[in-house]
Amino acid sequence: MWFRSARGGIAAAGLLCLVSGPGLARDLVVGVEAIDYSPVYGMRDGQFLGAAREILDAFAAARGHRLTFQALPVKRLYAELNHGGIDLKFPDSPDWQPALRQGRNTAFSKPVINYIDGTIVRREAASEGPETVRSLGTIAGFTPFAWGERLRSGTVELKENSSFEPLLRQVQTKRIDGAYGNVAVALNTADSIPGLAGTLVFAPQLPHVADSYRLSSVKAPELIAEFDEWLGKNGKLVADIIARTGAEKGVR
Repeated sequence: MWFRSARGGIAAAGLLCLVSGPGLARDLVVGVEAIDYSPVYGMRDGQFLGAAREILDAFAAARGHRLTFQALPVKRLYAELNHGGIDLKFPDSPDWQPALRQGRNTAFSKPVINYIDGTIVRREAASEGPETVRSLGTIAGFTPFAWGERLRSGTVELKENSSFEPLLRQVQTKRIDGAYGNVAVALNTADSIPGLAGTLVFAPQLPHVADSYRLSSVKAPELIAEFDEWLGKNGKLVADIIARTGAEKGVR
């Protein structure tokens, strides 16, 4: 099952939440970002794919849950999370978008997939320092936390794009000095584009953040506890999925 109407999926999930307790099979709506962030996660041709999909499917199959993935813009995702329109959100982090959480108590899982958000530059600029970066690109709705001080001071100008491919092309053509985002996703995208493969690299000496993607819920914190229990017992399965898909490329 891939998609249903938002109204029908949410109503079904809400009804089952009333009659189900922790550990019982449930229909669950998982809110995901309406972007292609492969190989970690992403929407492609109406389907949610990537390492995150495989991990969540494995969890659901083990516990008898049925998942519907609902793709939404980033800000809309937080609104649905806050007001119970979705049961679960992936990815999430306690550090993300505090202003959009509206004081809601959010339960976060243990780390699921590790990542580095860093700066991708032209290969010939790989050794240059942060003072050479005057313009920085990122995906619309994402915040380059590591560059916060330089962005606030106006030293670096932020430019947004809807997806990684045009963002990376802007780096290659020198329209921007660097592209900030998930290193595994950026390198995977660059390697898949003729003319870009091998021309762009991650610059570890530039500001970056190492963290982990987590599963979250406002509506059903007991599901997060259930997921954590499953995660603790299936570390090898999760590690194998991550290694096979390349979801942590650049982390090690």
